[in-house]
Amino acid sequence: MADPVHEHDKQVLHKLGYAQELARRMSGFSNFAISFSIICVLAGGISSFPAAFNSTGGGGVFVGWLLGGLFALLVSLSMGQIASAYPTAGGLYHWGSILGGKFCGWVTAWFNLLGLVFVVSSVDVYLYLVFFKGLLLETVLHVDTSGLTMLHQHLFVAVCLVTQALLNHFGIKLTTALTDLSGYLIFTLTVILIVALFVYSPVTPDFSRLVTFTNYTGAAGGGVIPKHTSSLFLGFFFGLIYVMYTITGFDASGHTSEETHDAQVNVPKGMWTAVFYSWILGLVMVAAFVLAMPNLDQAAGAGFDSFFYMWSAVAERMPKALEILLAVGLVTVNYICALAGLTSTSRMMYAFARDGGLPASGFLSHVSVSTRAPTYAIWTAIALAFLATLYADAFLILATGCAVFLYISYIIPVLAGFFAEGRSWKEKGPFRLGIWSRPVAILAATGVALLATTGFFPPNQRVFYLTVAMAIVLPILWFAGVRKRFEGVPVGERIQARQKMIAEIEKKYGP
Repeated sequence: MADPVHEHDKQVLHKLGYAQELARRMSGFSNFAISFSIICVLAGGISSFPAAFNSTGGGGVFVGWLLGGLFALLVSLSMGQIASAYPTAGGLYHWGSILGGKFCGWVTAWFNLLGLVFVVSSVDVYLYLVFFKGLLLETVLHVDTSGLTMLHQHLFVAVCLVTQALLNHFGIKLTTALTDLSGYLIFTLTVILIVALFVYSPVTPDFSRLVTFTNYTGAAGGGVIPKHTSSLFLGFFFGLIYVMYTITGFDASGHTSEETHDAQVNVPKGMWTAVFYSWILGLVMVAAFVLAMPNLDQAAGAGFDSFFYMWSAVAERMPKALEILLAVGLVTVNYICALAGLTSTSRMMYAFARDGGLPASGFLSHVSVSTRAPTYAIWTAIALAFLATLYADAFLILATGCAVFLYISYIIPVLAGFFAEGRSWKEKGPFRLGIWSRPVAILAATGVALLATTGFFPPNQRVFYLTVAMAIVLPILWFAGVRKRFEGVPVGERIQARQKMIAEIEKKYGP
């Protein structure tokens, strides 16, 4: 007997003009776990810590996380409401197209795709530099890494990318098992880390640090923020990129809509709960980082090593076995973070390609009959991710770029929904914000505008140049011919015309 929920999911997908090609094997928890794994407070929460601390100290970290996380939650609620109405793998691209038109969707797709590729690249680069080389080898095991070169970094990243692609290649079941495990690991490791920091810290916690702002821009902060500014507010503003880079990637819940049971309910729930729990768990964690530091000025002076300054001080009093356990755990969850990012990237690429939005769309939209995975999109995504890591300054530009581009792609459909609500967008899904829909959208847009702008200042000005270039090039390409060739998502009569084709496709893949 057919599962009525599964059949309902298929019918919703058919009404949107698509066949059930991907295997729908993800539970509600799995949908939550994939976004929770990409956010991974143990990834960006550690690797990007200097961005906030070395700008305005403990207050910049704690208050910045509190404020930035709230904006991220508002964005996830607005996105969740749209996802509940349109649960497709295209996610933001599809929502932007339906609510704002083809051009809106097409622009959203390119910002989203570039941001997702940068997610995979940046996490694997950070995995090598911060967690494997910096933490595990140098800080914990005291291995001399002076002989390691860029070639070693590229080889490490390549091995990570290829193995992550292989895990994705063999279908969503294996990937889901690992991201489910990662969900539990992230929570458990974060709690253990927080407790360890309080227990083994060499200093008595001074909670006033969490609301005390100190100007560490320029030389005082080891040059993390290259130029000194006399404005504490501006320094705090620079540091907001910390939470923006960490609490991002939660559109993964939307990109796995077609693989999630009861998608209209579970996708929005997975999205906003992943953000909420990451926000709260991360808030306690970053507070513990600040409170465990022996001396804030010395930590800031360590520059990009400010986290390692704190870790080394605590590790002197910590059992070696616990230190190694935490370090290995951090390497593991960061690896799965990139794995989840690749899953999201490949599904978005597949969805954009099946609507003819990419070069070689027929190739990239291929789904394996045996694994029910978009195999060609998976391998193309890792090739692009690897190419992005070859840039000499990849460490910073990838992290900032992924945050800025993803949040730009988040807010375009949210604003489109704001203007379409009650007009062209009248039918919503079961997850609704009701009278709060428009106020939340406006607050979310304001927050994103604030957060995204932080990624445009030195040392991240290259991200600004790339954003401006995209803002110029994309409209030129659109009016030069893309608008005539690109059909976009199915709407109106095209949906009905595709029903026979949908039935034929689903015969090939089975139930």
